[in-house]
This record gives sequence, structure tokens and C-alpha cells, in this order.
Amino acid sequence: MKITEIRTFLVGRFLLVRVYTDEGIVGNGEAGLWAHHGVVKEALGELSDYYVGKDPLRIEHHYQVVSRSAHFMGAAMSAAMSAIDIALWDIFGKAVGLPVYQLLGGKCRDKVKVYENVGGQTPAEVRESAQQRMEQGFTSFRMGPFVSGFEQRTSTANISTAVELVAAAREALGDEMDLGLEIHRNLRPEEAIALATELTPFKILYYEDPLSPQSFEALEYVAQNINIPIATGERCYNPFQFKDLIDRQIVSFIRPDLSLAGGFTQVKKIAALAEMTFVGVFPHLMGSPINNAAFAQLAAAIPNYTHTEHNALNGPMTEIVDEQLRVEGGYRLLTDRPGIGVEIVEDALAKYPYERWAIKGSFHADGSVAH
Repeated sequence: MKITEIRTFLVGRFLLVRVYTDEGIVGNGEAGLWAHHGVVKEALGELSDYYVGKDPLRIEHHYQVVSRSAHFMGAAMSAAMSAIDIALWDIFGKAVGLPVYQLLGGKCRDKVKVYENVGGQTPAEVRESAQQRMEQGFTSFRMGPFVSGFEQRTSTANISTAVELVAAAREALGDEMDLGLEIHRNLRPEEAIALATELTPFKILYYEDPLSPQSFEALEYVAQNINIPIATGERCYNPFQFKDLIDRQIVSFIRPDLSLAGGFTQVKKIAALAEMTFVGVFPHLMGSPINNAAFAQLAAAIPNYTHTEHNALNGPMTEIVDEQLRVEGGYRLLTDRPGIGVEIVEDALAKYPYERWAIKGSFHADGSVAH
């Protein structure tokens, strides 16, 4: 079997990839550098020159050739390679008639736990949102503890409001539901420490991305001075970065994105690194139902998976795949379909033009750039 063509599709907010073979098997993948899909599409075009004509089943070999020959690595190149890697594993599964999770070693679990987000700008709105999510059957929740325009407020005001909102969520959820916090890299080290100190009584499962990810040293300092477990890694794009996070004992949860950090080939290795130190794998999941399905395959096959986002796609755009994996009772249900378990419907893609992400910026009260 040989690869004959690689096609890319900018659809809505997604960058989808299809890898075609001379035996009629087509693999589906998705790239995860969501703010720069146009750049990644160009990288995919360049990578196609290498992949076309090659055996699609030599997945690890191809990753090594491309990653070592490119000389310059970065998020755009890694996202492109990740999308192709996912598609090649999809081809592999279809070629042998097995789901990808079987090729990765078989199921470690029968269904995949997902969480839902709690929203609201006031304690009352947060309580209502939490109650609605619980009624839908979810047992794991995440929230951002900041209100609109928080960049214009003082640190003390933001901390006070965050405590009120988190207290409302915990009140509504009770003490049996998991609650994590998404900080979205919005704090400085001293703010992250002060906020975590105030939030410690609320049984927070994880403190996600308290700082911008450029400095592991700064994040290490925060980790040493708080009592809430840290989750981070969604912007990391290779196993070496994750090894550094784990070796520094910064994280309780790592957040590799399958469509950014190297596809199945590399993220399985990242999960193994984490397993050796009892670090949980809490993948970063954005994208289409292609990513939902691919991430479920990974989650099924690694022992230290914890949870990931529900990431529901509703409305007419659901027709870009032949079916979505169902979510019931807070779990994404696995299927035994070969490959990643869903198929891109090319005829539907043209209906949804690309929605390019625009740089806008956010600013403090003094006009300086925030987060």
C-alpha cells in the first residue's frame, strides 16, 4: 500500500486532513494549532512531498525522518505532523479491521470520562450552570473564575470575585463532584500563589495553566508555594518539553494535545513518561468530531488517562462527519469501528467557510498588554 495524496480542508474553525492510498483506504486527521491553521496548512503541503509514495504503515519511521530532517521544529510543524500521524493510524486500523485503541495495546477502560464547563458572571449564574450540568449526568467540571473585563480590575478585586464564584460552584456541586479551575495563563506568579491560597478550602482538583507557559522556572516556583495540583502542557509540542515538566515535579496532570504534540506516535510516549511518576494525562481537546474520536482512542489505551473536555459539536456542522461518538452520563462511548471510528464527509465541507482567528489583544487599565 502507498500514499497517493494528502488533502487539507479549512472548515469553520478546523483544519482537517485526509490521506489517500492506492488501495482505496483513506485516513482522517486533524491539526490542533487552532490560532494558526493557515500556517499549518502550508506546512502540510510541504510535508506531502515526502509522504506521497510511501508506505502509510511505517508510522514511527516517517515521524523520525520528518522530525529529524526538518532541522527547525516548532508548533506549526508539529501540528502538521500530528494531523498526518492521526490519519496514518486511521489507515492502519482500517487496513487490519481494528480500532486504533487495539493497535495501541487494547482498552484500559470501557468508556472515556469527559468533563463539562460551568459558566456564569455571578454566583447565582454559576450555581444555575453547575446544576444544569449535573442534571445532564456529568460528574467532572471545570470553570474559569474570572468575569468579563477582569484585565481592567486590580489583582485583589479579581481574587475576591474568583473566591465568590468558586464558592458558588462548590456549593451547587457538593463535595462529591470534581471541580477544576482554568486560569488561561492570566496570572503573574504572585497572583497565582495568592489566588490558590484563598481557593485551597474548596477541594480543587487542578489549577490549570496559572501562568504563561514560556517559563518552567516560574511555574516551578508557583508549584512549590501552593497546595492545589497543577495541570499544564497544552502548548507543548514534543515529548522533550513534557519530560522537563515531569522531571521538575511541577505537574500532577499533563495536557498533551494529540493534534499538536505528535499524534498517537508521540503522545503514547508522553503518556508513558507520565505513568512512571504517577502523573495523570488530562489531554487538551479542541477541534471537530475527528479530534473527539481520535482522542477517545488514545484515552482508551493509556492507563493514566483521567478526563478530557466534552467538546460537543451541535447544529448543522455535525454533518462534516458520518457520525459522532455518543456521550452518556459523563462518558464518551467507544465503538469498535476500525481506525479512529468516524469518517469525514467531504461533500459537506464546502458549506462551512474557514473562520480565521484574528489577533485582537487584551489590555490592563494602563494600556499594557494582558496575558
